[in-house]
Amino acid sequence: MRLFWRDQRPYIIVYLLQLAVLTLVYWLDGYRHAAISVYGALLSTCILAIFLIVRYWTNRSFYRLLEQMPDSLRSFAEMKPGSPLADSLQRFLKAQYRLYLQEIGEQQSKIEGHRHFINQWVHQMKTPLSVIHLMVQHEDDTQSVAIADELDRLRKGLEMVLYTARLDTFEHDFVAETLDLAVLVRSVTSAQKRLFIRRKVYPMIEIPEGLQVTTDEKWLSFVLTQLITNAVKYTVKERANLYFHGFVRGRETVLEIEDEGIGIPASDLPRVFDAYFTGDNGRSFPESTGMGLYLAKEICTKLGHRLELESQYGAGTTVRIIFQPNP
Repeated sequence: MRLFWRDQRPYIIVYLLQLAVLTLVYWLDGYRHAAISVYGALLSTCILAIFLIVRYWTNRSFYRLLEQMPDSLRSFAEMKPGSPLADSLQRFLKAQYRLYLQEIGEQQSKIEGHRHFINQWVHQMKTPLSVIHLMVQHEDDTQSVAIADELDRLRKGLEMVLYTARLDTFEHDFVAETLDLAVLVRSVTSAQKRLFIRRKVYPMIEIPEGLQVTTDEKWLSFVLTQLITNAVKYTVKERANLYFHGFVRGRETVLEIEDEGIGIPASDLPRVFDAYFTGDNGRSFPESTGMGLYLAKEICTKLGHRLELESQYGAGTTVRIIFQPNP
């Protein structure tokens, strides 16, 4: 209603000015019958009022729709036929909506094609990496060990690319199952033994047997790999430990990963889960990508877990994965 009055205000003002001008012309011409003038003005005002009422009634759905915030792109379809202006606007919006859907479809096709290309490329790159790994795995010389270490870094980089590309289609690649947390952590740490040996960091697993969580093994294993890689990367002292604590807190199950690394400055803590954010530590460690914690946070959110991080600069970092109780 308020929008209608704002829209009709110029017409009402013009009408009042026109009425005043006509009355002034008649008065200057010597016409002095005030009662007749008032009667004519009253009739004219009644006609204007009837016109405004009919106009509002005809376009009430149009004005109500414009006064409300749309809750979907198809809200304009609820607009009932009214004046030619409202009908024309509805046809225009429908045409715009069709063009929008067409452009969105084209962009989605391009994104899907790009995602398919990335998946194919990653799988193709894994083959030569596996071949090179087979060629050097039984060699103990310094050069072969260095090649194996670089292959491990390449493999992790390809996995990060692959999981990043799959993140938008997470629902199509998700299998929920109940897993033993200690067995899962041991499996992931065993797969990262080359990293632990190279950096002289020792995993200390303190998780009681039989502690179970409901999650997706593949996605959670990737999250743990990212957290382990980060923890080991930022641990500079030799013979440091990386602790894995598992416990029940209330109705929630918690996996706590505590390192003895350099920690994170307090000024960087609010942004550690932002994509591509490396902070002050990233300037000292050029291999930092700023994607590890971001992907871990996104995946945990999609899995229904919470990810918390505490850190004290110079004293280490603690990351917690909090598993919600089974419904």
